[in-house]
Amino acid sequence: MLQEIILKHKGTPGALIPILHEAQNVYGYLPGEVLHDIAKGLGMPEAEVYGVATFYSQFSLEKKGKYRINVCLGTACYVKGAQDLLDKFKLRLMIDVGECTDDGLFSLEACRCIGACGLAPVVTINGDVYGRMTVDKVDEILDKYEALAASEKEAEEA
Repeated sequence: MLQEIILKHKGTPGALIPILHEAQNVYGYLPGEVLHDIAKGLGMPEAEVYGVATFYSQFSLEKKGKYRINVCLGTACYVKGAQDLLDKFKLRLMIDVGECTDDGLFSLEACRCIGACGLAPVVTINGDVYGRMTVDKVDEILDKYEALAASEKEAEEA
């Protein structure tokens, strides 16, 4: 699959970024061996591919969970308790920022202002926005996503 992506874009000016996007869509992130194969396929230094992949924030070298949690730590959110929210997510999920739970269900990120300051503090999960968050709501929200994942798994097995 990766070779097909590389061949589709090879020879096109600026091919690296579209290839990285497509590879990340396939694998969920950009592991080292994928970066190596892209560099080899494009005939460019691996360091250059790595440099581009680490420069742009939309690329990730770490595995992401099915549900990607982002806690906004922008000024408005921080002042209204975002750090406490982040700490609660870390405690409940037993992971740190930038990590993924062992079951692959959740990954946790801290981000800067997402432009929803009027709803501070804000958490997003796969694009779903949770405004005016409190520490007390963290367990309820995580339970909801765990139940959703369980029901999806049951449906797949049926």
